[in-house]
Amino acid sequence: MKHYLPEWMHEWVGTLELALSIIAILLAAWLLRLLSRRLLARLGRHYTLPKPMEMAIRRLSSFIIWSCTLVAILDRVGVSATVLWTAFTGFAAVGAVAFFAAWSVLSNIFCTFLIFTTRPFRLGDHIEVLENGEKPGLKGRVIDINLIYTTMQEIGGPGEDALMQIPNSLFFQRGLRRWPGGRIDGNRLLGDG
Repeated sequence: MKHYLPEWMHEWVGTLELALSIIAILLAAWLLRLLSRRLLARLGRHYTLPKPMEMAIRRLSSFIIWSCTLVAILDRVGVSATVLWTAFTGFAAVGAVAFFAAWSVLSNIFCTFLIFTTRPFRLGDHIEVLENGEKPGLKGRVIDINLIYTTMQEIGGPGEDALMQIPNSLFFQRGLRRWPGGRIDGNRLLGDG
């Protein structure tokens, strides 16, 4: 092709060829996306899919199409697909490990927010976290609520007056018995003889 062009254009042929191939890849992706949207709309009408499901499928198909487009463009520019795949899987693995490592902390922080908004108990309340019908649970007076733990002063049992730190997520996994302000039956305080 170079021998049909003037001498001064020979150095631009490679760049022009690359630009035209990128434009062709983008055009193909746009047409594929348009075709997939029409197909999904037709399937949605035919099978009466709920709008949120149809929207989720449409977004997923767009993500897949544009991701493949990006890989094709990067491959055309000279970036190896193997290098991209290795980088992606490495970042995904690190992200997954970080997510699972932080999951319990994030869960407890979210449960702290729920404790403060739904108010299943307050500072000073006497509560019991129920195990099941046969076994008594953890029982004590709430003395502190922080982002991760609720601190209770144990009442009854072998650890009388010991401090227990209970993860905040546990309060949403078990039943809870509560005596507001320390009153058991309205007359006597928990811990009174």
